[in-house]
Amino acid sequence: MTAFTPVSAWTEAPAPAIPADPLQSNESCDLAIVGGGILGLSSGLHAARQGQAVRIVDAAGVGDRASGLNGGQVIASLKYDPDWLIAHFGEKRGGALAQFAASTADAVFELITREKLAVPREARGWIQAAHSEAAMRAAETRAKQWIAHGVPAKILNVEDVTRLTGAKGYLGGWFDPRGGAIQPFAYTRELARIGTAAGVRIAENTRIRRLQRENAAWVLEASDGKMLRAKTVIVATNAYADALVPGLARTLLPLHSFQIATEPLSETILASILPEGQVVSDSRRIVVYYRRGPNRRMLLGGRGSMSEPTDPKAWAHLEHALKRLYPALSDAKIEKRWFGHVAMTLDHLPHVHEPEPGLIIAAGCQGRGVGLMTALGPRLVDYLATRDAERIPFPITPIRPIPFHAFRNIGISAAIAWYRLVDMLER
Repeated sequence: MTAFTPVSAWTEAPAPAIPADPLQSNESCDLAIVGGGILGLSSGLHAARQGQAVRIVDAAGVGDRASGLNGGQVIASLKYDPDWLIAHFGEKRGGALAQFAASTADAVFELITREKLAVPREARGWIQAAHSEAAMRAAETRAKQWIAHGVPAKILNVEDVTRLTGAKGYLGGWFDPRGGAIQPFAYTRELARIGTAAGVRIAENTRIRRLQRENAAWVLEASDGKMLRAKTVIVATNAYADALVPGLARTLLPLHSFQIATEPLSETILASILPEGQVVSDSRRIVVYYRRGPNRRMLLGGRGSMSEPTDPKAWAHLEHALKRLYPALSDAKIEKRWFGHVAMTLDHLPHVHEPEPGLIIAAGCQGRGVGLMTALGPRLVDYLATRDAERIPFPITPIRPIPFHAFRNIGISAAIAWYRLVDMLER
């Protein structure tokens, strides 16, 4: 039997090559960044343009993991509404956090425009579609709060959501004009391109196995024994966190985000599917998200099994969701299937940690990593340079491992199965 290999729809288009720049023995730099995804690249670009010597080290290739494999949705918010953020964190911190969350989508689209990045994008808004009466009430509340904060959001009734999505089964929802879509693999590789042009040096396929403070410097040891010394360090591994920073991986719940892409569809079929080019996430507990993709494909994603998929059947639940939403696609062939890791936290907020001075960590995107990490990277760099905690919108918190983390896969799998059942009964 031929082994099954997941293939992303994003890699069909050519992307700029990353110059080979392997780590040498006993290198030194101002800022070392572990992880070459959107957060690491955004941080590195900002630091290099401030005159710092920057070295990014990634255990894989740039774009080979979550930053290049995600659904490409750009969502300008957090899981929580602005009023909750202000009530929870206080007027000053909560207000700043709501303002930061509101800016994250703009950060992506403005960067692409300003730097003339070769990244396909559609800044035509994001729809959160409501599948139940309770979800519809939540959508109305969320839209009203953002409207009160100056966002021209709209509440969608059943006719609106049907017209804008072409999908079946929704009661309404809300529309956020700040959101949109990008081609994430192209975006990640283009960030690497302009970063290296600014002086960032990137070592791919290099795993850092040890990180420790020695006198006034940080020492990073690669798996092949090569050493890198740095004044400051950003750990930007997110869902791919390992034992490099003690306890960090045990603060996160890494989930698998699975995606499918259809064969190229006819213009006749596409005419009624997302005709105005928005992207959609629905309100189910096990979220389904979808958009038009490259080459007239339809893309749909959602949570998958906790084990590594070895057979196309692992994506069957997404094929079922696609047919439920769009019966006209029941006979469409699924040509691409792929997956990546998503980092969740128990409180559904991104976490920022500083275990020791000069070592900063950000993790837990909650599925909003494109905008969040683009906007957060420069803030981390500025904080390391100034020690001004107000540069970072999130509070800096201690690393607190989740109790019984070793049993996370069992618990998450059970929760996913239960939530899928509840979602089905609520249809």
